[in-house]
Amino acid sequence: MSDSELIQRVLAGDELAERALYDTHVDRVYRLAYRLAGNDADLAQDFTQETFVRAYGRLKEFQGRAAFSTWLHSITVSVSLNGLRKVKRTRDREVELDDVTPAAFTAREAEPDLKKRLKTAIASLPEHYRAVFVMYDMEGYSHEEIGSALNVPVGTSKARLSRAREKLREQLADFAGEWVQ
Repeated sequence: MSDSELIQRVLAGDELAERALYDTHVDRVYRLAYRLAGNDADLAQDFTQETFVRAYGRLKEFQGRAAFSTWLHSITVSVSLNGLRKVKRTRDREVELDDVTPAAFTAREAEPDLKKRLKTAIASLPEHYRAVFVMYDMEGYSHEEIGSALNVPVGTSKARLSRAREKLREQLADFAGEWVQ
């Protein structure tokens, strides 16, 4: 059954169609939310759930100009980025006792591994760069799909990807050391 048929059945109150529409799209929505959440499974689950709650609440607004998946992924990006802002505000006010350095102790700086550095570098990208980078390089979306999901021209998607990659190269340059010429 196609998405448009499922949507019509969901709007008519068919709970089985609602479940089928969910099952069709949940994996890709979760993967996108997971990447945007910095590989935090709990946040990704929350964002996935919130995405479907919002999507079903606004399903009457879906006009079919783009694919349902594109519309759903734009909601996922919005929910994830807004959720991350909220989490950041909360976490900025908290300090773990284990993270507090005693006054008489000087911590040694150790070079973290590449995976951790890359995760941190991606998380530090501005939202609009991070969203395009995650969608294109990590999830395999095309620039056309990204443009539709984020409501930007294809050229903007390409430019943001280029800038995101450049910022990552800059942040990871010292890690590459002698490998970069």
